[in-house]
Amino acid sequence: MTDIVDELQWRGLIALSTDEDALRKAFADGPVTFYCGFDPTAPSLHLGNLVQILTMRRIQLAGNRPLGLVGGATGLIGDPKPNSERTLNAPEVVAGWVERLRGQIERFLDFEGAHAATMVNNLDWTAGLSAIDFLRDVGKYFRVNKMIAKEAVARRLNSDAGISYTEFSYQILQGMDFLELNRRYGCTLQTGGSDQWGNLTAGTDLIHRVEPEAEVHALATPLITKADGTKFGKTETGTVWLDPERTTPYAFYQFWLNADDRDVSKFLRIFSFRSREEIEELETLTAERPQARAAQRALAEELTTLVHGADECAAVVNASKALFGQGELTGLDEPTLRAALSELPHAQVAELAPVVDLFAEVGLVASKSAARRTVKEGGAYVNNVKVAAEDAVPAREDLLHGRWLVLRRGKKNLAAVEVTAG
Repeated sequence: MTDIVDELQWRGLIALSTDEDALRKAFADGPVTFYCGFDPTAPSLHLGNLVQILTMRRIQLAGNRPLGLVGGATGLIGDPKPNSERTLNAPEVVAGWVERLRGQIERFLDFEGAHAATMVNNLDWTAGLSAIDFLRDVGKYFRVNKMIAKEAVARRLNSDAGISYTEFSYQILQGMDFLELNRRYGCTLQTGGSDQWGNLTAGTDLIHRVEPEAEVHALATPLITKADGTKFGKTETGTVWLDPERTTPYAFYQFWLNADDRDVSKFLRIFSFRSREEIEELETLTAERPQARAAQRALAEELTTLVHGADECAAVVNASKALFGQGELTGLDEPTLRAALSELPHAQVAELAPVVDLFAEVGLVASKSAARRTVKEGGAYVNNVKVAAEDAVPAREDLLHGRWLVLRRGKKNLAAVEVTAG
């Protein structure tokens, strides 16, 4: 491992820092106790959160101690959204989400050894705090003119929606988190996304006001952008979540496999734990033989294994190969096959019909006559078996798990049919 600041810079993970030279010295003198916070505004974390989790993992692997904070208190308030007030969730809902997010974060950190991670909840130091104590002991250190200058607040103040005092006070709560963790654990660094920079510096400013001699730091990672202009971590079906119930391991794998050649180098550096040499070799392969998609496959397998485990990754790799005729469809378990087929164009039919009808129904061809031409030219497949006759009708025993047929036109055009009748 090189100097961790150099490593983070090479990977494109430093957008902002309070004092990079001072932070570099702190790491050299280390270990540094640092934290990153995650608010339970949904029952799962997503790919944007994964940037922060993996950055925590990198800093821990460099010999430092992470504190993973799940905001049982700040999650009840909500960080200001760009254009509107957040919907406040019930306390019992937030409490349940705290536990779910905690379990997701814990998978990525090491809780043993000299630099063991600790999970914390800011509800522990806010639940018993009265409004008067909060205003006297914390609020007095914040200046309203600086608070309204924060980007998120300024944007809302200039919008039709305005901003409530509840969301306006969010930065005070996050600042108090850093102060409490500094007092309780000797925490001297907070990390987060660059869109959180105002909240990160609220913490460093508060500590400097309360403890003028204290040396504390903030480090922000950049927002991830895509070359095609679409939002990172989104697909046509929505957000890519870390929870397999919300985004299947197959869909998660496909997200990385489908990464644009223009983006894959950046994604490798940010998300992969491969060495510089390995990443640079994959970058060279992408430049010389982009059609092989070696970098995308490497990234998809590494991240799917990291998030969902080696067994799930092996299952989705086998499913991906089988769909394109490089493996046995009948060997896929029902959940994996269902997840894979949900990503394809698909249609439901009440009963089995001729192949040409099914090809037209699912949209693989424009018409039944086009389907007949495809069969005649040898380009029609059902469950990876070439269709030999234009009047062929699949048999019930052909149905995968009693429900599905995989249709393929040529080498790459896939679709699925689900037969709903018993």
